[in-house]
Amino acid sequence: MKRRYTIFLVFISAWVLGVSLETGLRGQAPATSPQENTAPAQFAYSGSAAQAPATFISNHLFLPVRINLSKPSLFELDSTATATSVDPSRLTDLAIPIDASNTNIQNCVLNLPGVELPMSNLAIVAKNDFGAQMGMPYQGTLGADFFARLVVVVDYSRQTIQLYDPATYTYSGAAKGVQGTFAGATPILHAKVSIPGQKTLEADFIVDTALDFPIVFSRTFTDEHRISSAHFKTISASYPSVDAGAKILLGRLKTIQLGGYTIEDPIAAFSQSNPPSGQSKNIAGTIGAGFLKRFLVIFDSPHQRIILEPNLQFNKFAEEDMSGLSIVAKGPGLRTFEIVRVQPGTPGASAGIHEGDVIAGIDEEPAADITLTSIRDLFRQVGHKYKLLIERNGKTQEVVIQMKRLI
Repeated sequence: MKRRYTIFLVFISAWVLGVSLETGLRGQAPATSPQENTAPAQFAYSGSAAQAPATFISNHLFLPVRINLSKPSLFELDSTATATSVDPSRLTDLAIPIDASNTNIQNCVLNLPGVELPMSNLAIVAKNDFGAQMGMPYQGTLGADFFARLVVVVDYSRQTIQLYDPATYTYSGAAKGVQGTFAGATPILHAKVSIPGQKTLEADFIVDTALDFPIVFSRTFTDEHRISSAHFKTISASYPSVDAGAKILLGRLKTIQLGGYTIEDPIAAFSQSNPPSGQSKNIAGTIGAGFLKRFLVIFDSPHQRIILEPNLQFNKFAEEDMSGLSIVAKGPGLRTFEIVRVQPGTPGASAGIHEGDVIAGIDEEPAADITLTSIRDLFRQVGHKYKLLIERNGKTQEVVIQMKRLI
């Protein structure tokens, strides 16, 4: 039998944050108010639960969604999005009334496997950077008005998502409290963090299922607490999905503690960008899917609680990029993999790779058969050596790059 972990849960209070958290750390502006969409979810066969055939791409979660029984789209599960939305490209074949501003679909139904969600207004929003960052076209987002009407259980280990009717849902674990809560529509986790050269700090973090990174500290928090890279080892890095690719510092915390659970040596990013105007000092940063994948996560917004259960990845040593290359996807089919930044002193720099280079193949496999996600996964494998076919100024050349742990 698989070992069951005891579920430890701790209550934390919600408070007024002094600024709307609906914009999140990724600066997304609200498209429509989630309060407009309040009709309860309807489960098939008068039931109260459904298991959705989720697609996990890296640590991002996608659910198949149809609008008024149209062709399916993949909507990303985003716990920080202020509202559910659809990309304009998905509306081409839909005979659905759109409001005069062309920003909302009115009075439609989202059809998911086993459950339907009535929508008074469905926002129409394009995410222009999504394809470059993810290597796949953007189609839609399930946001706060989705979480507000369901209990959403994300099992990262088994890669499944269950949806429950909050009116009948009962948590059957060894409950001793709640590990997280919601400030308005924003999920919050309370944690104790131990940073080398610093005292242990207690802090609150926004929970972002659409951030494929473990932990990001805001500049406001690090400045206020005088957290300096002079006190512990950090490296410069750049990720297209973190601070829009701006320079960040990566380091390892000693520990992060959530209730009774302690994770050692987690990787954290320290933002070097100025925070959004008016960002609350009560929030230390964001906990993303790169950290959440250690748990089964229960988002129970209707009851204002978040519950975490450790899975088999709980104690796994965290690894991040070992190439020093920041890569985006461009061109037809998003199969042109361009290097947008090379960090000095990394395997990428040692291999002679330049900004603007394009990866045309890896180990005899052409770029047409590779995805951006698979490249990033390869570049997290310590000690592995790869032959890269590089295109530069219309010419191709082969370079060899060997991964090494950078942090």
